[in-house]
Amino acid sequence: MSLKDKRAVVLGCSAAGGSGWAIAEALAKAGAKVLVAARRLEPLTQLAEKIGGLAQACDAADPHQIAQLAHTAQEAWGGLDIAVNCAALPVMGLIAESEVSPVQQALDVNYLANVHFVRQMAALMGEGGSIVLISSSSASQVVLPHFAYACAKAASDCLVRYAALEYGPKGIRVNSILPGPIRSDLSRELFEVPGMEDVFAREVPLGRIGLPEDYADAVLWLCGPAYVTGLNLPVSGGNQLTRSPRLDELPQAEASWQENS
Repeated sequence: MSLKDKRAVVLGCSAAGGSGWAIAEALAKAGAKVLVAARRLEPLTQLAEKIGGLAQACDAADPHQIAQLAHTAQEAWGGLDIAVNCAALPVMGLIAESEVSPVQQALDVNYLANVHFVRQMAALMGEGGSIVLISSSSASQVVLPHFAYACAKAASDCLVRYAALEYGPKGIRVNSILPGPIRSDLSRELFEVPGMEDVFAREVPLGRIGLPEDYADAVLWLCGPAYVTGLNLPVSGGNQLTRSPRLDELPQAEASWQENS
C-alpha cells in the first residue's frame, strides 16, 4: 500500500518496540510524512530520525498540548491526512477498591484525550482523511482487574461511531482497532512471568499473542482507501471469539497487579 506524501500524526509512540512505534514506522515506510508525539521527547527524537519525520512532546491528557500538536502539523504541512492515537494508561484495580483519582486518570487518557484528538485532527483534514484510535479487547471482553481502563476504552469505541457519523459527510473516516494480548514494551513485565504468555495464547484461535507489527498492518489498511468508517475492529487473532483468562488462571497475576495498582 502506498501512502506517498500523506501527512500523518501518531500520538503515543515513544516506546521502542511498542505498537505506536511500529505504526509510525509502517506509515513512513509506506511513504507518509510522520509527526510523532508522546510525553517523552528523547526516544521520539530517535524515532523521528529513523523514519525521517518530526517529533514533538505531547501529553495526551492535556487538551492544550493536543491542540499544539495539531498546530505543528498545520504549520509544517498545511493540513493532515492521517491521525492515529496510540496513547494509553492501563489503570488497574477493582471497583470495590477504586478511588476517584485513578479512575479520572483512566478517563483523561483513554477517553477524553480521544475526544480532543478527534476534534483537533479532523479540523485539519479534508476528503479522504482517516483517524484511527487504539482501543482494547477489554472494552468488550471482561479482563479483571482493568475496569477503569476498559470502561474508558468502551467510551472511546462509542465515540468512534458518533465521530464517523459527524465527519463522514466531510469525507473523513474514523475507526478504532481492538488489540488483544500483545507482546510489547507496555506488557513486557506481564509476559516475562513464566507461563503467562502460554495462558493467554491458549485463548487465541491463531495460537499466539499479538505483535506490534500485527496492529501496524491493521492501522495501515484503515489509513488507506478502505471503504470503512465507524468500525471497532478486533485485531486479536480471533481472541474475541473466546475469552480472556481469569485471574485465578494467571501465574502470579494477582500479586503482580496488586503491586502495580
